[in-house]
Amino acid sequence: MNLKNKKVLITGATGGIGNSLVKKFNEMGAVILASGTNDEKISNLKKNFPNIETKKFKLDQHEEIENFIDEVEKKIDGIDILVNNAGITLDNLSIRLLNENWKKVIDVNLTSSFLMCKYVIKKMLKKKYGKIINITSVVGHTGNLGQSNYSASKAGIIGFSKSLAIEYGRKNININCVSPGFIKTEMTDKINEEFRKKLIDKIPSGRLGSTEDVSNCVVFLASDMSSYINGETIHVNGGMYMA
Repeated sequence: MNLKNKKVLITGATGGIGNSLVKKFNEMGAVILASGTNDEKISNLKKNFPNIETKKFKLDQHEEIENFIDEVEKKIDGIDILVNNAGITLDNLSIRLLNENWKKVIDVNLTSSFLMCKYVIKKMLKKKYGKIINITSVVGHTGNLGQSNYSASKAGIIGFSKSLAIEYGRKNININCVSPGFIKTEMTDKINEEFRKKLIDKIPSGRLGSTEDVSNCVVFLASDMSSYINGETIHVNGGMYMA
């Protein structure tokens, strides 16, 4: 599983899963550009991994995404692998969900991921090679209380990824999804102990996932060991949901 000198763009790189992705790709010798929106977290990422490139970018700036991709390509001399990891939540019960919060989650999670793929694929077509891994979520398959916007955005990612895989598979461009279940991050650390126990009781593996569980799967899909896997969603959820 050799990723040495492969050029990788990772969005949402400053969160728990994002940090793990950067660490794993760095260990594999890849050339990385990591993007995020928080100046302090981007600075800390650069301190922890001084050999990587970083860039602040807000994915809701749809009209700037093509320019962003052009800048990334110049900065790391190409893009072989794209990992769309960025995402936001703005939760509420559906009848209380503000229209603007529906739109914002769809814009950042779904539309931005599609546009990132669109403009990166244009680059990949020139060399007839590329790997795209879109991070979705178990709730894109199951739904979740108070997350109709988030669930819709993640389900949409799965749908457009399948279509892209059909369109560009013959050009040696593989597009797949990784669908994490409940992963131990700062977000899940805030869950109260009683709810956490009920949650773990529903997981056959008997634990929350680690960020490394997700990044290990992503690195496999980014490598040539997965060259005949295309248009798939790999579930990393300890058996909580079985497709």
